[in-house]
Amino acid sequence: MRRSARLLKERERERDSSYVSRESAGFSLHSFLASLRSCRLRLLLLLSGLFRFTFAMVAASSCYAYLDFRPCNHYNSNNSIALSSLFGSNSISLNRNQIRLNRATNSGRAMAIAMNMENEAMVSKNNPPMEKRRVVVTGMGVETSLGHDPHTFYENLLQGNSGISHIEDFDCSDFPTRIAGEIKSFSTEGWVAPKLSRRMDKFMLYLLTAGKKALADGGVTEQVMAEFDKAKCGILIGSALGGMKVFHEAIQALKISYKKMNPFCVPLATTNMGSAMLAIDLGWMGPNYSISSACATSNFCILNSANHIIKGEADVMLCGGSDAAIIPIGLAGFVAVRALSQRNNDPAKASRPWDCNRDGFVMGEGAGVLLLEELEHAKKRGATIYAEFLGGSFTCDAYHMTEPHPDGAGVIICIERALAHAGITKEQINYVNAHATSTPAGDLKEYKALVHCFGQNPELKVNSTKSMIGHLLGAAGAVEAVATVQAIKTGWVHPNINLDNPENGVDTKLLVGSKKERLDIKAALSNSFGFGGHNSSIIFAPYNC
Repeated sequence: MRRSARLLKERERERDSSYVSRESAGFSLHSFLASLRSCRLRLLLLLSGLFRFTFAMVAASSCYAYLDFRPCNHYNSNNSIALSSLFGSNSISLNRNQIRLNRATNSGRAMAIAMNMENEAMVSKNNPPMEKRRVVVTGMGVETSLGHDPHTFYENLLQGNSGISHIEDFDCSDFPTRIAGEIKSFSTEGWVAPKLSRRMDKFMLYLLTAGKKALADGGVTEQVMAEFDKAKCGILIGSALGGMKVFHEAIQALKISYKKMNPFCVPLATTNMGSAMLAIDLGWMGPNYSISSACATSNFCILNSANHIIKGEADVMLCGGSDAAIIPIGLAGFVAVRALSQRNNDPAKASRPWDCNRDGFVMGEGAGVLLLEELEHAKKRGATIYAEFLGGSFTCDAYHMTEPHPDGAGVIICIERALAHAGITKEQINYVNAHATSTPAGDLKEYKALVHCFGQNPELKVNSTKSMIGHLLGAAGAVEAVATVQAIKTGWVHPNINLDNPENGVDTKLLVGSKKERLDIKAALSNSFGFGGHNSSIIFAPYNC
């Protein structure tokens, strides 16, 4: 019994000892975890304080050299201790109390600077906005069936000469349409290197020559260009169809073997490569790309180029469009969609906008390029200013792939937005260079939209450049912009040829007649529309100081 009692007491002592041991261990673990949480909290608070301090320091960006963490004189004189601590300098040894004191002091200074900057921002918001950068036209270049410079081109338009004739570049005797605004004589001599001339598609050659001619017309010599900031010189020249001939030739070569394909067929066929090649030639490093929005391409490029200048992203922009689709596959494609005139027996009479006997548009080819420039930049170099670009707009019909919207809603919205963007009223527009392609549906829809927007304005005059050169597709808007600027420059608007029997509902009082007419242009609107329902309107006006 005594032995049993003794064993029982020993077991109770062991149990109590084990319990105390476990509780002690639990207490130690609990203390450890609590200590860890406390350390984590302290670390987070420390990092948070350091982050707030660093953020306040970076916010005071005026005190750093381009945010490359090299302190300027202001901080060298006032915050050398804090900066040496922050950026790990070992040149100054500080005790903990000094570090805490300096951290608090300099954090307060940095916060004060940040608050001061915020106050300055609040003041700047209350100040009137900076004056809008104005955009002017200082040069023009063209390649068309009626001339290879703006003067010759516009003189032919004023005389009512037609550039539409029988196609000579290839045999099209089996096609129902055998006429076009084909460029008969074209030379790249002095503009493009012979090796590149042999490789490139015509759309790119037209683009390069028209672009360089625009520079020459704008008085941009090598000496003048040497003074330009190349990073603020851009190129935005688009194309609706790009290098169709190069791509077609590649397909024909592929039928034999891929080894027969031109290794440059892909880059030379893309629509962006024209702008890129011109930039490479000129060394211009500003905005550079292309836009392809069917027959509205050029206007899209011109408006976007102007916006780059307005926003300060560029001082100079070459912009416009180029297309060269008068080749078998291009002609056949438009024949298939039943869009072309078949008046083969009288090519000069085939393009007849608003005439009741029109039977489709006539293909054209070429390029148009404008040299747009920020006003002060142009004045500083003594450039001749032809006109001022006021604004423009884009919309979409969202209706049909090839047909215009029945009530012209997209066009009306586009014109109204262009007027708003330009900051002018509809009464100030007294000249419209219409899209008017000579198609049965398109001409009348645009005419009705113009009447809706401008009413029976007795001063308004409307004409169509396409009546003489055909439809240049992606280049149409740019070539017509050149014609619009020339009208402002000369005070003459060109005639509408072939308007023998106006469509019912068309008031000929709004249309320029069969002869050129004098017109003191206040503001001019130029429209371009494209397959897919793309609408574009741009506005020019005489430059007034």
